[in-house]
Amino acid sequence: VQLVESGGGLVQAGGSLRLSCAASGRNFSNYGMGWFRQVPGKEREFVGRITYNGVTHYAESVKGRFTISRDNAKNTVYLQMNSLKPEDTAVYYCATDRRPVYSFSVSSRSDFGSWGQGTQVIVSS
Repeated sequence: VQLVESGGGLVQAGGSLRLSCAASGRNFSNYGMGWFRQVPGKEREFVGRITYNGVTHYAESVKGRFTISRDNAKNTVYLQMNSLKPEDTAVYYCATDRRPVYSFSVSSRSDFGSWGQGTQVIVSS
C-alpha cells in the first residue's frame, strides 16, 4: 500500500490545519490508520488513530484539539488540527495498521505497517 500525506504548512499559534493521507493498493476500509509526528533528534510520537470501524483515540497532548476522520469512498484519512501550538511543529506521518479489522487500541510504531513520506507542519509563536 502507498500513502501520501498532504496539507502541511506554516500556521500561527492558535490556528488550524487539516492534513490528508491518501491510500492506494489494498482494501483501505479494512485497516485502521494512525498519525504520528517527529521532530529532529526525537522518537516518532503517536498522535492518534482511527480504527477500521471509525473509533478514534488520541495522545493526551492533542486530545481535544486534534480530530481524525476517514472517508472510505476516497481512501483518505484526515487529521484536523485546531488550536495549534508551537510544540506541535513536526513532520507528520500517516500509517496503516499492520493487522486488518483490528479494533484494539494500539499506539506503538510496531503496530503499524506502511508509512507515508510525511508532511511538515510549522507552528509559529
